[in-house]
Amino acid sequence: MRDGTHIRERLVIVGNGMAGIRTLEEIIKRDPHRYAVTVFGTEPHVNYNRIMLSPVLAGEKTFDEIVINTRDWYEANGVELITSETVTTIDRAAKTVTGQHGTIRSYDKLLLATGSLPFMLPVPGKDLPGVIAFRDLADVETMVAASKTYKHAVVIGGGLLGLEAANGLKLNGMEVTVIHLPETLMERQLDPSAAHLLEQDLIRRGLTVITGANTAELVGTERVTALRLTDGREIPADLVVMAVGIRPNTGLAKEAGLDCGRGIKVNDGLITSDPDIAAIGECVEHDGQVFGLVAPIWDMAKVCADHLTGTTTSAYRPVATATKLKVTGIDMFSAGAFSGGEGCEDIVYRDGARGIYKRLVVKDGCLAGAVLYGDTRDGGWYFQMMKEAAPLGELRDTVIFGQGLQGASSANPSAAVAALSDDAEICGCNGVCKGTIMGAIAEKGLTTLDGVKAHTKASASCGSCTGQVEQLLALALGDEFQADTIKPMCKCTTHDHDTVRRRLVAEGLKSIPAVMQALGWKTPDGCASCRPALNFYLMCAWPDTYKDDAQSRFVNERNHANIQKDGTYSVVPRMWGGVTTANELRAIADVVDKFAIPSVKVTGGQRIDLLGVKKEDLPAVWADLNAAGMVSGHAYGKALRTVKTCVGSDWCRFGTQDSTGMGVKLERLTWGSYHPHKVKLAVSGCPRNCAESTIKDFGVIAVDSGWELYVGGNGGIHLRGTDHLAKVETEAEVLEYCGAFLQLYREEARYLERTAPWVERVGIAYVKDKMIVDADNRAALYDRFLESQKFSQNDPWAEHIAERKIADSYRPMADVEI
Repeated sequence: MRDGTHIRERLVIVGNGMAGIRTLEEIIKRDPHRYAVTVFGTEPHVNYNRIMLSPVLAGEKTFDEIVINTRDWYEANGVELITSETVTTIDRAAKTVTGQHGTIRSYDKLLLATGSLPFMLPVPGKDLPGVIAFRDLADVETMVAASKTYKHAVVIGGGLLGLEAANGLKLNGMEVTVIHLPETLMERQLDPSAAHLLEQDLIRRGLTVITGANTAELVGTERVTALRLTDGREIPADLVVMAVGIRPNTGLAKEAGLDCGRGIKVNDGLITSDPDIAAIGECVEHDGQVFGLVAPIWDMAKVCADHLTGTTTSAYRPVATATKLKVTGIDMFSAGAFSGGEGCEDIVYRDGARGIYKRLVVKDGCLAGAVLYGDTRDGGWYFQMMKEAAPLGELRDTVIFGQGLQGASSANPSAAVAALSDDAEICGCNGVCKGTIMGAIAEKGLTTLDGVKAHTKASASCGSCTGQVEQLLALALGDEFQADTIKPMCKCTTHDHDTVRRRLVAEGLKSIPAVMQALGWKTPDGCASCRPALNFYLMCAWPDTYKDDAQSRFVNERNHANIQKDGTYSVVPRMWGGVTTANELRAIADVVDKFAIPSVKVTGGQRIDLLGVKKEDLPAVWADLNAAGMVSGHAYGKALRTVKTCVGSDWCRFGTQDSTGMGVKLERLTWGSYHPHKVKLAVSGCPRNCAESTIKDFGVIAVDSGWELYVGGNGGIHLRGTDHLAKVETEAEVLEYCGAFLQLYREEARYLERTAPWVERVGIAYVKDKMIVDADNRAALYDRFLESQKFSQNDPWAEHIAERKIADSYRPMADVEI
C-alpha cells in the first residue's frame, strides 16, 4: 500500500485481544508508517481488558470502562478492524488469510495472537446447556442472564479465575458452590496457610467451598440441573462454570503447517518456523514454556515489535514474575519459591484478628520467595530484593515487618517506591514499570492519578497498584501532589461507605457483628460513627429480617426527642401534611399543662414543638399523645421529617391542585421511613411556591396540567436549589416517583449524606436515568420502598411506652446529635 511516496508493508494480526493489540501499539511507537494493518477479531467488540471481566460480572464496572482501544483509535492509526470473523485458513504460499465469512487479506508479515482455549472437563454432561467457561464478554453476559432466572451456580476450579467467577455470581444473587480438586485453593499462588485464610473469608462471604473434590458428571436432560462428585454427593446446579485451566489455541497454526508443540513454537524474536509469521501471547511456546500471565506477554510485545520493525535485534528472555491478586476484595501477593523446600528457612507473621499473613522464604541468606495475604503493600519491595539476590544480612531480623520499618514511615510514605529501580514493575496488569511512570510525569507534566492512567495505563485496570502510583506522583511532585483518596467510614475500618454497602448485600451479612468480622473491623464493637451507619445499611438491605439495634442509634433517635442545651427535650408529634384537628390540639394542650412544658412553638415545617420536656417525663408524654392518635414526627432522626404544604386549590384563589391532600398522601406513604439523613418534602399548590418546594429533598409544585417534581434541595447552611426531575399528570405518579426516589437515595447514598450532596455527586442525569429512562427500574424501586414500609410504618416509641425503659436507652457512645 502506498502512503505518499512510501509503500507500506501489509501486516495482518489474527486476534484482537490484549497481546496482539499491545504489540501493535509497540509497533506504532517505533515506526507508525511501516505497515498498513488489518486486525481480525472473533468477538464483535473492540480491544478490551480481559483481566477486568470479573468486575464487569460483579457489576463494579461496565464494558465501556474496560475498553482499551476504541474504534476511534483504530481509525486514527489507519487500522482496518474486522470483527465477528474468525480466520480459518492461512495460505503461506500466496501469503493470504481467509476468514469464516470469506474475507481475504494479503500480508507481508502475519502476527498470530490467537490466545488460548478454556479446558472443559471431559465428563458426561459437559455439553449440556448451562455449562460454560469464563473467557470472554459473552460468557459474562450468559452468567448475568442466568442469574436473573436461576438460583444455583457451581464453579469448578478454585484458582483465581474460578473464584472471581464465583464472587461475581454471588454478587448477582446466586447461591454459589466452588469445587476444587486440590486440597487448598489457589495452590499455584498461595501456600496452605494463606489458602486456609482465603477459604474462611470466602465462606464468611456466603460461598460454599468444597476442596479435594472430583467431578464425576453433570446431571440434566434439557439443561444442567446438578453436579455429581465421585464420592456420590450431588450439588444443585442451574449453571456450571468451568475454570479449570487453558490451553494454547494452535489449531490455525497447525493447519498452516507451522511448527507446534504445546503452543506455536517461536524463537527469541517471537518468530515462528515461517520467517514472515510471528506469534505472541498465550498461544506461543518459547523454549518449552507456555504462558498464561500478562506480565511476560508485555515483554513479548516489545521484543516482537522490535523484530517486526527492524528496530533492534532484542531477544525475549522469560523473567521471574510476581503475582499480585485481588479476589473478592482480598489482597494477595506471591513471588519466587514461596512454598519453601530443602535448604530454606521460613519467616512468618500472623495477625488473625486483621486477617493478615506473611511468609518469607530465605535461602542461602537471600530472600527467595514471599506470600502475603491481606496486606500486600511490601510486595514490590520483596520482589525487588528477590531479583537483586542480595544477602539480607542484618535486615533479616526486621524484614518481615516491611519496608516501613526501614525508613518508609508514615512521615515519608514515598520512600518505599523511591528505593525501587526504574525497571521495577508497578502495574502488573499493563506491564508498566517505575521508570515509564516517572518519565511520563516529567515529560507530560502529569499531576493526577487520572493523568498517569491515561498516558501509561498504570492503575487503569484492577487498581491494586494505585497506592504505589500515587506515591510516585508524590515523589515526583512533592507538596504539589494532592491524592484523591477514598475516605474510610471511620477509624475502625479501611473501607469506605460504598464498599461496605455493596459487600454486606453481596455477602449476605445480616448483623453488625457479621459485617465487622467479614470486613476486618479494627475495633471489637465499632464506634459512634460506624455503628449507626451499619445499622441503617442493614435495615435498608434486609428490611424483613434485620432487627433495628436501638443502641446503634443516636440518643435523639432512641428517645424520639431532641436533647436541648439545658438537658431537657423537645417533642414533635406528627401532623399529616401540616393539617391538625381540635382533638389533636386539645391533646397537645393537655400534655403541656399536665407536664408543665415551658415552651410551645410552631416549627418551620408546620408542626408544633413542645420544648423543655424532662427526661423522666418522655414516656408519659408520648403515651398521652399516642392515646390521642398522634405518632412521632421523627424530627430527631435520620428519617422523614415533615411534608410542608400550602392550602392549595381548596382555599387559595391561585391554587391549581389539592396540594394539602397531596401532602397528606405523601406523608402517609413515607412516614416512618429511615434514610441516610433527614428528609423533608413539600407540596405547593401553584408556581408561587408558598411551601418552598424548591429547597426540599423532594418537592412538588402543582400546575394546571399536573405536577412538577423536584429533588435534591437543601435549605440549610449551604443552600441548594432543587433539580427538576419530571413532569407528571396524576397523584399516583407523584407517589410512585417519590417512593422510588427515596428508595434510590436509601440504597445508594452514604450515611449522613443529604440528598443535595448525593445528587450533586452522582448527577441528576444519573437519577433521571434510573427513574425516567428505565421505567421498569422506577417501578422496582417503588415496590421495594413499599415493601420496606411494611416493616417500618409503626410507632417505634410504643416499645418504650410499654416497657418504660427510658433510662436504659442512654449510652455515652452516641449521646450526641449529628
